Formats: sequence, structure tokens, C-alpha cells
Amino acid sequence: MSAFSGSYDPADVSFLLTPLDLPLMSVAEKEALLRSGKRHYSEVLSAEAPPSAAYLAAYQAALEYNGARLAGDIKSLAAVLAERPASGAGLALVSFARAGTPIGVLLLRELARLGKAAQHFSVSIVRDRGIDPAALDHVLARHAPGDVVFIDGWTGKGTISRELRGSVDLPRLGVEPYLVVVADPGGQAELAATGEDYLIPSGILNGIVSGLVSRSAIVPELAPGQFHACRMLHELAPHDLSRAFVDQIDALVRELPRCLPAMWSDAARALRHAACQRLVARMMADHAITDVNRIKPGLAEATRAVLRRQPRALLIAEGGADGALDHLLLLCGERQVPVTRVGDLEGYRAVALLA
Repeated sequence: MSAFSGSYDPADVSFLLTPLDLPLMSVAEKEALLRSGKRHYSEVLSAEAPPSAAYLAAYQAALEYNGARLAGDIKSLAAVLAERPASGAGLALVSFARAGTPIGVLLLRELARLGKAAQHFSVSIVRDRGIDPAALDHVLARHAPGDVVFIDGWTGKGTISRELRGSVDLPRLGVEPYLVVVADPGGQAELAATGEDYLIPSGILNGIVSGLVSRSAIVPELAPGQFHACRMLHELAPHDLSRAFVDQIDALVRELPRCLPAMWSDAARALRHAACQRLVARMMADHAITDVNRIKPGLAEATRAVLRRQPRALLIAEGGADGALDHLLLLCGERQVPVTRVGDLEGYRAVALLA
């Protein structure tokens, strides 16, 4: 099995995935299969459409508004990681495809400037299925267990972080579930730059900001021991922003002076975790939801739910004039998703509710 870099520079990332010509279905077909229980989410992929001109403008606005903030967060996270002990092989940044991939690229570049040796691998982790054991074996053939840190963009309600901590492979391999994210409104990460649910620009796009790689899949076509599958999104190449995004943010990172390392305390994490738990309990009670997976809290999670699923409603918090909701309101208008403004979402800016 060989790694690849998608549409990124090969020096930036090694995707530990198996590209296959996986079939695509409509969102409606996918939803019907998932609701019936006939297929698991990891077994089906729907087509990704290029963004409309209006949506692309909303992305550019988010980049202009929050690009500098993201750059500062990358700078402060890298300062912490640069101080972690590592073997001669250096740190192993293991990002979760796809949301963690551009964040891993940016951290890798800043660590290099700080003189910290590191490699960046992007791997699959799937709800109810866990982290790809073949990918972990590949990383640990090249790095000591203590070198491994896991990278994601944000937390929603903590599904992926719980999947990571519950992995039976990590204790077997001696790897700690040390999760690093930019924003941790779910209160789940060991290291975060903030607990605020803020608009990370890469969070509002899919494959065209993640190396033209699809969401990972676990399908019968995989041979034993192969990495989890993906589909290369060659048809979206004319719209690809993967290198442009990391180059733009990295240019901002380079301009910043040395900064203090990110401070993410147990107390801050506990406060956000409690707020997340209250929100989920309230959503389940108020909207008669029995499956917690139908609740997608946070700007990025709600956006991806509208892009990839068929939400029955989007709830947005009142207040805020930073344009963080503009792209979501645009998407919901295009896809006829009802939007309700509510007074308080426990610090989250938006929550999508799946049917």
C-alpha cells in the first residue's frame, strides 16, 4: 500500500487511504438507505457539487474575516507541539481526513519553521467503526508511539473524539489519544486554541479544500489490511482550493511574531463539555430525537450536514454581526432547509437537526 498527497504538495501530507472508483448516489438515495438501516454511513457516498458563485463569495468573505484568527491559532498550537518530546523520527501528525487535513498541513509547515521534525499523515476515522488500524500500523512502522498526535479541525458534540478514545488499537499499540483541534466547543480535545464555535473557513467546504479526496469509506472491495477507501474527486479539479487555502493561511502565519503557546485547561474543557451535554439533552427533549447522531452542533458540523445530508431544520443563535452564518443561510435557501432563530444554543452558533 502506498500513500498519496491528493492535490496537495507531496511534502505537505501523506493520505493513508485507498483510492477506488466508488459509486456515487444522490443525497436522497443515501438518506433513504441510512434511515432504513440497510447501509451504514461509511458505506455510501453522495456526489459533491462545486460551490455556486454566491457560496464561493461567502467562503472568500469568511477567509478574509477569520483568516488572521486561524493563522494565530495555528501559530499557538504549533508552539505547544514544538515542545513535545519526540524520537529521532520526529512528531507524527495524524490528521483525520478530511476536516483535519488542512490543519495538519498548516501545523507541519509552522513546526518546520520552529525547527521541529515532523511528518503528516491523514487517516480515516469513522463513527461506529473506529480509526483505520492499517493506517496506524503504517505510522508506527515509522514513529514511536509517543510521537503521535491526532489532528482535527474542531469538535461538534464529540463523536469522533469518543471514537478515538474508545479505540482498542491505541492501547495495543501504546498510543495516547491526544487530540489537537483549532476550536473545541464540544470540550473534547486535549489541546485547542479556543472553545469558541467560530467560523473556520475550511469548515464550510468539502473535497475542494481537502485535497480532492472524498469522505472515507469502508466497502467490500477493500482487501484485508488495506487502508480505508476514498474516491478521488477529479471532476472537481477546476474548482480546487486546497493549495490556495493552506498557502493563504500559511502566509499569514509566517507574518506573525512568535507567540505564547495555546492554553487549553481542564477547567475550560469541562465547561464546554457540560454546555455541549446540556445542548444535546435539550435538543433531544425539545425535538423528540432519540438518535443523538441526528444532532449536528456547531458551525462546521451544521454546514456539512446541509451540504451532505437532508436536515429537517437548522437552528441558529441570535446575535453576532460577523457574517458567520451567511453561508449557512445561503445554503439553506438553496436547499429549502427551514431556519429557526433561537435565543441560546449553549455557545454554539448553529445546530442542524437531521430527519
